[in-house]
Amino acid sequence: MGRLRWAEEGCGRWELDMEAPVTMEGTARAVPGDPLPLGLSRGRRITRPKQLDFMHRFMSSPLVPSFAGDPANGGQGLLLHHAHTVHLTENWSTTIMDQLDVQKISLLFKEFASNHGKEISWPKIIFKHLLDIFSWGLGTEFLFTQNSSFLVEMYNVKKGNRGKAIFQQKLPHHNLTLETAWPGLFVDNNGTYWDVPLSLAVDLASISSSSGLSYHLCLQHNSGKPKHFGGDQTTQVPPSLLPGLCARAAASIKENWSIWRKKEGKLRMVQPYDVFLSDPHITASGVLGAVASASLGDCSARLPIEDGLERCKAFRLYARKNNLAVFADLFASVSCTAQHGNFQRLFLDLTRFNARLDFPSGSAFLTGVAHLSQDLYNSRQLNLEAICAVCPELTVSLQQQIAGPFSFRVDSRILFDPKDRYHIARLDESIFAIDWALKVLGSAKATAWYSPKHREAMVELRFFES
Repeated sequence: MGRLRWAEEGCGRWELDMEAPVTMEGTARAVPGDPLPLGLSRGRRITRPKQLDFMHRFMSSPLVPSFAGDPANGGQGLLLHHAHTVHLTENWSTTIMDQLDVQKISLLFKEFASNHGKEISWPKIIFKHLLDIFSWGLGTEFLFTQNSSFLVEMYNVKKGNRGKAIFQQKLPHHNLTLETAWPGLFVDNNGTYWDVPLSLAVDLASISSSSGLSYHLCLQHNSGKPKHFGGDQTTQVPPSLLPGLCARAAASIKENWSIWRKKEGKLRMVQPYDVFLSDPHITASGVLGAVASASLGDCSARLPIEDGLERCKAFRLYARKNNLAVFADLFASVSCTAQHGNFQRLFLDLTRFNARLDFPSGSAFLTGVAHLSQDLYNSRQLNLEAICAVCPELTVSLQQQIAGPFSFRVDSRILFDPKDRYHIARLDESIFAIDWALKVLGSAKATAWYSPKHREAMVELRFFES
């Protein structure tokens, strides 16, 4: 999953892609202005066809499973994926993807059983169901140079549903991406998917070291009426997905602190299962940044969150007139990571824990602090709205080696709600995963994860992620 990293990387929480088992391409963009739901990996990754091709060739996995919701509740159920990649030249490849719907196969067998002994044209029925059982995709990628590429993908070819074109260029200290999707798939902070008929985006992101300044610029244009993925039209459409043009920018400064690190104790002549997880250590990091956006068109209808407090205008800007809206705010994050073990031995040689506090709105936090200070100074009862405003979002991660390259991982989000005196802190959601470290590649892993809250599961391939 492009899921949760152990430590936030600069503007890492802002405008990243998310893993999405509901479609063949396997990714979705965040609804502008909304944080992504909890996940195990985030950000840039190799394309889904390349992931499948790698798992077929080197991991003895001819079929790669995913699970996209309970069929009884409108989900797609268990899906099996396969990719056929042909390298036409050294810099040009073509991929054919197919997806098998296990739920529809079971329905086909039930139909066979119910019509046993009847005179029915079975070839016609089988051919009819084959078009429902299988979905096909076609993609081609051309590498102009080592630093630039062009990718075109079409999914559900028979049904004519989805397409995407991406041009990527690596510039000095920057990555430039131009993307168009028809329709574009988006996901909001509740995990609800949305289809936008046509989405165009230009992204420019800085390539920074593990600490220091980083920034991300995005220009996005949406057209057409957004639809709930799956056909449910009762859910209100996020205003930021409505037709219009939106420009967003985020910049942050990240600082890392190494509290303790142990270099001794490693086994000689034994390569760790992951070179990035080979040193026991305790580290901390902090991020302070700002985000700003300007929207033109129907998408400017997004209103500020009402929290019962008058926001601190010195750290927040929101203005809207006609079809033009401007918004700016601060954000911050603090995280701590502790690791025991070198990930070299066969059993229990890796235990890793991470805790991260996110402050998504600087104006809300500072306003809450100001109100609480006044209440304490005047000996008044504390304002619950102010207490909620200063409470951060807590995300905790635990990873434990099981045997050899396999480890178990759980990521959980904990919410604080002082209004509920019986459950001030509650577990919002968790994601469970099994990681298979690919030792021969230095730092790579195959991850199989499951989300009980959204009833989704997926197998992904990740490189150089710690």
